[in-house]
Amino acid sequence: MISFAPPSSDTNWPYLISGLQSRGHIYSAAYSGWYCVSDETFLTDSQLRLDEASGARYSLESGHPVEWTEETNYMFPLSQFQDDVRHWVKQEARIRPAKFEKILLDTLSEPLPDVSISRPANRVHWAIPVPNDETQTVYVWLDALINYLSSLGYPNEQYLAHWPPAQQVIGKDILKFHGIYWPAFLLAAGLEPPRQLHVHSHWTVDGQKMSKSKHNVVDPVEAAKQYTMEGLRYFLLREGVAHSDGNFSHVKALRILNSELADTLGNLLSRACAKSLNPQQMYPEAHVEHLSQLLQHLDAGKRLQEALFHLAGRCEQHYEGNHFHLVADTAIAALHAANNFFECAKPWELKAGGSSPNAQRLQTIIAMTMDALRLCGIVLQPMMPQLTSRLLDKLNVPIAQRSWRHLGESFATATSGNGPESHQLDEHSSALLFQRIVEQQDKPREQRAQSAAQSKRSKSKRERKTSATMS
Repeated sequence: MISFAPPSSDTNWPYLISGLQSRGHIYSAAYSGWYCVSDETFLTDSQLRLDEASGARYSLESGHPVEWTEETNYMFPLSQFQDDVRHWVKQEARIRPAKFEKILLDTLSEPLPDVSISRPANRVHWAIPVPNDETQTVYVWLDALINYLSSLGYPNEQYLAHWPPAQQVIGKDILKFHGIYWPAFLLAAGLEPPRQLHVHSHWTVDGQKMSKSKHNVVDPVEAAKQYTMEGLRYFLLREGVAHSDGNFSHVKALRILNSELADTLGNLLSRACAKSLNPQQMYPEAHVEHLSQLLQHLDAGKRLQEALFHLAGRCEQHYEGNHFHLVADTAIAALHAANNFFECAKPWELKAGGSSPNAQRLQTIIAMTMDALRLCGIVLQPMMPQLTSRLLDKLNVPIAQRSWRHLGESFATATSGNGPESHQLDEHSSALLFQRIVEQQDKPREQRAQSAAQSKRSKSKRERKTSATMS
């Protein structure tokens, strides 16, 4: 166990670096190796690619060229902490996804060279100067990593309220710095490393690496305008998986947002709130007798009950693992089940009206559908906070009843109902959650389809009036 000693009083180095120096973990030595100027790091032979034609070497990871460099720098004895870092990495769920744990352990299986923590000032003049040595500047990654501590008030004790972090989220391209260098620096200073690193992969565009030279960089501001902020947020969480690079495709974004947000979620809310089926604009209670019949005799009702029964447990597990795409999968599957139930229950065949013999069955169908919408809205709040807020507002769900524990309150948990009491929908909130995104070239076709649908509705209305007159 390493204990922390205060820095010596005759140094002006930053506090953490002073602690390392006072413990004998900083020394000066000649250093040579393959250096990548663009990546600001030395690379080993195993991290390089040799171009046979030109004899030039490039970083395997970034593709940037490297050059052989010999210089005198301040060094950190990384090799002394290799076993400690390996032990830290091997703790359960320390590095997630697991593939990145394996990458770190493979790196740690070979002897690690000591790390140069300074650079010659004549080559890296823009970095922070090393105090009392104008010929050297602090290695940019050492300076950057220390900001995690200093931003919390370190070395004042107030930083302990937030350190160590339960989880640090990093990109896969900086895994070495956060998974090897950073815990080594901290352990050497007597500080506890992060409890978990969550490593995410990158985005490609239509299967190609995002690059300015290829003119395929996605502007997030423009994308938010096109897909809406909530739509963009949902697509990124829906399609981005930590263990592999995600593919940003405009075609895929349109398909997912229109299919899942506009149709599967938004259309179901519109149908359940339609005044033709729900003239009193209520979130009704399920009636025990009809609920029992629908669950016993309608397969779609059983499938919906099962999907909602497992919704909370499955999504909690997925959230804990940062598997947001699986949360979306689970919620959309439940909404598909709700749409299928709505179709199979055929509420439009039941005459609306409080005194109708079918009124209680109709109310039960609407209650079950709204339960599904409410539960999925609660589950999806972290992914789409604004859209789900509008959904829950329309259903008139009190703010205090939108937490995870309220997922157990629905028809799916008990045949006696166990959902919210019958109440009025919010008349000031719109039932239109997500407007379908229509491409400019598709608008005439979309408009023709809307005109045809309007014509069909008008014709149907005229036929009903004629039939009523004749009778």
